[in-house]
Amino acid sequence: MPNEMPLRKIIHVDMDAFYASVEELDNPELKGKPLAVGGSEKRGVVSAANYEARKFGVRSAMSGFLAKKNCPHLTFVKPRFERYKEISQIIRSIFFEYTDLVEPLSLDEAYLDVTINKKGNPSATMLATEIRQRILEKTGLNASAGISINKFIAKVASDINKPNGQKTVNPEEVIPFLENLDIRKFYGVGKVTAEKMYKLGIFTGKDLKNKSIEFLAENFGKSGPYYYHVVRGIHNSEVKPHRIPKSVGAERTFNENLSSEIFMLERLEHIAQELERRLKKATIAGKTITLKIKYSDFTLNTRSKTMPYFISDKDLIFETAKNLLYQEELQNSVRLLGISLSNLNTDKKTAKKLEDKSILVQLKFDF
Repeated sequence: MPNEMPLRKIIHVDMDAFYASVEELDNPELKGKPLAVGGSEKRGVVSAANYEARKFGVRSAMSGFLAKKNCPHLTFVKPRFERYKEISQIIRSIFFEYTDLVEPLSLDEAYLDVTINKKGNPSATMLATEIRQRILEKTGLNASAGISINKFIAKVASDINKPNGQKTVNPEEVIPFLENLDIRKFYGVGKVTAEKMYKLGIFTGKDLKNKSIEFLAENFGKSGPYYYHVVRGIHNSEVKPHRIPKSVGAERTFNENLSSEIFMLERLEHIAQELERRLKKATIAGKTITLKIKYSDFTLNTRSKTMPYFISDKDLIFETAKNLLYQEELQNSVRLLGISLSNLNTDKKTAKKLEDKSILVQLKFDF
């Protein structure tokens, strides 16, 4: 095993179909039925789907129309982010019973470094089992977990025995585990990258490991060295209790496609106001404004401008977004508009105020 850092004990906890499971918890009549949170059969995008719906190919980020086409008896429910946040806080409080080194990734998953833990238990596997049981007892929800020597392997392992299961990859098992892993299961390898790897003869971790760092850098750019190291079990990223966001944004999906720029400007002003609220709540400012446009045919267009100074004011954000809207002629009617601010002034002091990542939730659905 690589000896760049002392071996750690990392747990990745991932709630099972979290949003959908909360809806089933609060409305038992939904249990056992295909369920999608968000979207609708006419408009919108699926935010989450339960396992019954996934059997029919319903996935997050899928249009509500396509989801209903795949699963005609699918039930749609509106997302209730305040409720999800409430339960997430209960789950997070359980994590802190075991360690202060907790890095939330979203409302429904987190990394825990239990190398040294508050229970004095040397077995990370036993701790993961106990944490999952505590979550079930306090919330009525199931969680899955992955346990290993670093964040990458723990993240991959948590998906192996889903739902309501866990997988431990011990130090001596890391290399065989990664070599036998389908390349599609590597965290950070998306559909497009996987297809490119297939064309290069890379189907498993072993195939990836046989490629030189020069070959991977040439074909995958900056990601090449990352792939080269993780397939060898090297991932030295620490569990960071306070994650600093790279951007803050707000966006809207509309009930009806918009073709008039006047109507778009009205929506953009509301989005800019919401973004200002989030920025001020977190005492954040940024320099780069990005306008996101999703057309009725689901093609995506982004336009950005970097200011010479930090901003967080609604009027400045709106004026810049308006100029970006007029920058190019629109290609089609518009179903979604969004504004995000990046190149932020965040530092360690600011990060403490960002422990609740809910400010980064960008999707809002109109019904």
